[in-house]
Formats: sequence, structure tokens, C-alpha cells
Amino acid sequence: MSGKHANRANGDIRGALELVIDKPSTKDGAAIWRIARDSGKLDLNSSYAYLMWCHDFADTSLVARVDGQVVGFVIGYRRPTMPDTVVVWQIAVDRSQRGRGTAGALLDALVSRLADDGVRLMETTITPDNTASNALFASLAQRWNASMDRAGTFDAGEFPDEHESEVRFRIGPFAPAPGIRSVPAAAS
Repeated sequence: MSGKHANRANGDIRGALELVIDKPSTKDGAAIWRIARDSGKLDLNSSYAYLMWCHDFADTSLVARVDGQVVGFVIGYRRPTMPDTVVVWQIAVDRSQRGRGTAGALLDALVSRLADDGVRLMETTITPDNTASNALFASLAQRWNASMDRAGTFDAGEFPDEHESEVRFRIGPFAPAPGIRSVPAAAS
């Protein structure tokens, strides 16, 4: 990687230990589950679901590590009817890494890797009161010179339990960026 993306993905984040971003393995499932649980904001899936994400969707997901420990993750999938679209299901960073650019580095690495493989759009849903996620995805669009458009809403009444509305966003188009290489695949 080069330029502003290299500093973030290679760990030059306020003098922190080296930040390494790579594909998750099932061994990372427990740590991802704990980070999601401790986020205080994400809908917590079962621990089994996170193991399955790491197994079945490792090509569209990433983990961030500091000193070998998982400190953040992004999990997503390619939309089956729109293979040029990645849906970000969840992204979270351990409390110790917040404010250091880790979440942005994860999204940049995901876009870089998948743009080289034909992904041009990203979709996600965000609750209206989640200012941190709204800012995170808006800054992604800005860094990649992409638009961020509202793609609809899942209204609170559509959920069978008490759940806030989720605003759907579409970001893109992305193109392979000059000087930015894909994140190498880690052995599973």
C-alpha cells in the first residue's frame, strides 16, 4: 500500500504497535464475538454465527490485529444477486483501539481487496442515532471519492422485536486505486 492508506494499514497509528489486517479464520470467531458483545452498539449474533462468518465469508471479511490479538473486524458478504456489491454486516473495534483509525483502515483494506476482484459498491445499514458509524462510512466515501446514497430503510415496525430503524446506504462506485494493493490472503 502507499499514501494515506499505507500508514493506516501498516500500523503508523499514533505510535501504536503494528496493525496487521488479514483474513479471519475460525480461530478468530471468539474474539470477534467478544468485540461485538462489548461494543454496546451492535446486534449480538450467536458465537456460532461468528465462527461461521469466519469460515464461510473469510474472503469478504477482515480482522485487525495488534501484537497478534484481534482488535477489530469487519464482516461482510457479496450480494448473491449483485456480485459487484459487498454488504457490510458488522464492523467493530476493541475499546483499546477506538479513535486510532482502525475501523477506517479495515474498510480501506476491504475496498482495496474487493475492488481488484470486481466489487464496485458497498451497502450497509446504520441506525440514525449511530453518529460514529455514519461518520465512518461518510469518511470512507470521501477517501475513495465515491458517493454515499440512501438506499432505503428497514423501518422499526418490520422487526419482530424492539429494534430501531436501519437506514440502508450504498457507497460507490469503487475502482482499483493506483498504488493500493490488495490485502494478501492469510492461510485459513
